[in-house]
Amino acid sequence: MTSINRQWLLAKRPLGHVTEECFELAESEIPELQDGQILIQNHYLAFEPAMRGWIDDAPNYLPPVQIGEVMRASAAGEIIQSRHPDYEVGDRVSGLFGWQEYTVLTPGGLQSATKVPEGLELTAPLSILGMTSVTAYFGLLDVGEPKAGETVVVTGAAGATGSVAAQIARIKGCRVIGVAGGPEKCTWLREEAKLDAVIDYKNENLMDRLGELCPDGIDVAFENVGGEQLDAILFHIANHARISLCGAISAYNDLEPEPKLRYVGHLIKRRVRMQGFIILDYLGRAQEALSDLADWASAGEIAYRVDVQEGIANVPKTFLRLFAGKNQGKQLLKLV
Repeated sequence: MTSINRQWLLAKRPLGHVTEECFELAESEIPELQDGQILIQNHYLAFEPAMRGWIDDAPNYLPPVQIGEVMRASAAGEIIQSRHPDYEVGDRVSGLFGWQEYTVLTPGGLQSATKVPEGLELTAPLSILGMTSVTAYFGLLDVGEPKAGETVVVTGAAGATGSVAAQIARIKGCRVIGVAGGPEKCTWLREEAKLDAVIDYKNENLMDRLGELCPDGIDVAFENVGGEQLDAILFHIANHARISLCGAISAYNDLEPEPKLRYVGHLIKRRVRMQGFIILDYLGRAQEALSDLADWASAGEIAYRVDVQEGIANVPKTFLRLFAGKNQGKQLLKLV
């Protein structure tokens, strides 16, 4: 085993759009393990839009990544050394291991290492059984509270979170409309995810299409985008609807606040509940979500896909794919 660990560090904070120059590749010696520690060789890294907020020097639900620190990220790999009684060499684990080839960890709290069950692909805890899917589960069911027969609209519907939220709504008996960008993503949502309708916001007028597809209004919205897409949902929202605010990827790289929402008054006159949520609030119930997600995936009721790039040199480029809409499913990178 090599004694050198290659790591991507945060080099500077972005001003507006995040760029590759915000990160630098460094090498460090892998230290000797202390009692209670494990050494993980990371095989896969995972990428999600929320990571953009972690590199701003601003209050967030997690502390900002500091300049010179390894970039925080979910990963999965194999334990190659252990001085912890609960972990053995050969155990496969996932957790917040960061953008690096090896991770020395003292398990506990946010730095936990969750064992990957035998027979499960190593990518599963980063994709269909990962935090993005758990986010979709609680954001839709607990915040959105969909009921059979209601119309549910999901923006960012081809992404790792949106695609799972949309399919859970379908499983629960709702009529589901997905919003995504480009023919390929929309075809996958229709044919594989089996949504009732899909709107290609890059090639169709979102406001008009929502009016055509939702003549009685939108009962539940699972919102990942913000900006104009959220405004269009507000215009077409139904009485007593629920809007689950999961993300706002359209504004993550903006230097200035996005333009104000024109139809926010509809929240009042249509008695709508719009609520943001953070997945950390639901970690104590994660097993509830994982059990259902595993059953649905095994039964073929949830379609999912992973977009796997390769090589540690391509880590920043892979992260930027999220903001260009290039990823086809959950964005991962293979290290080993």
